[in-house]
Amino acid sequence: MADTTSLKLPADLKKKVGAIAHGVAQTPHAYMVEAIAEKVDRDERRQRFLNSGLEAAAQFKRTGVVYAHDDVMRYIVKRAAGKKARRPRPIRIPRSER
Repeated sequence: MADTTSLKLPADLKKKVGAIAHGVAQTPHAYMVEAIAEKVDRDERRQRFLNSGLEAAAQFKRTGVVYAHDDVMRYIVKRAAGKKARRPRPIRIPRSER
């Protein structure tokens, strides 16, 4: 069941929402709900992306394992072309350089 929330919109924004919603055959309410849902989804995906980067950085600090960019790109291009490819070899960075 949906909860009720009130939004106070500036008059010009409310007018724009009404006009655009009408142009895409939606009610202003449905248009705003869809817009909010899309924004929430985008921000959640962005947060997962950022968290993934933080996790990768923490793993690197722990292990020191990295891969050469050229080796990874060569592997990806061959695989995307449906060819067999040798996996890139990991490189270990000394703890003093992490």
